[in-house]
Amino acid sequence: MNHAVFPRTGDTQTVYLKKVITNPNIQVGEYTIYNDFVNDPVLFEKNNVLYQYPVNHDKLIIGKFCSIACGAKFIFNSANHTLHSLSTYPFPIFFEEWGLERKEVASAWDNKGDIIIGNDVWIGYEAVILAGVSIGDGAIVGARAVVTKDVPPYTIVGGVPAKPIRRRFDEATVARMLELQWWNWPDERIRKAIPAIQSGNLEILTQC
Repeated sequence: MNHAVFPRTGDTQTVYLKKVITNPNIQVGEYTIYNDFVNDPVLFEKNNVLYQYPVNHDKLIIGKFCSIACGAKFIFNSANHTLHSLSTYPFPIFFEEWGLERKEVASAWDNKGDIIIGNDVWIGYEAVILAGVSIGDGAIVGARAVVTKDVPPYTIVGGVPAKPIRRRFDEATVARMLELQWWNWPDERIRKAIPAIQSGNLEILTQC
């Protein structure tokens, strides 16, 4: 297991994301990378995880071996001004101004839940993932896509709002990959399996 923040010698734009996370409401699996050629990738929590206010207790959960491109954003529930009110103005946030109960501050927005990203997911340049979305293992999110709904495993999505483009593999292959869960193997086993993974040879991978 590599414990370095920057896994590549001389590359300060790519980090192992788990190494730079301090927020207990953000969980990241081993070997997931984030690349940023505009801002400091170490500042991922500040620049890329938006509106995740502690009062709401919502979580960002990202699996292992994910690849997250520059500028990807994760937008949480506090950005969702409630649609249940007759006004979208967030009165409860300004409880002092209007004499409201401080404990009701979270009623200013609609809570759609956590953001959950599976394993081996590739999130493209400046993609946006909204609150309440789950993205399955092996999925791909296209550049600048806005993901408003769940994405099935091994599915490529793109556009605004993001829609399925195609499955990466046939159903039998997807089922087998989800059964193998190579990302949970010990490091040494993964190391030996890299040629099979890279070549796309499922038969050899099952023998690793």
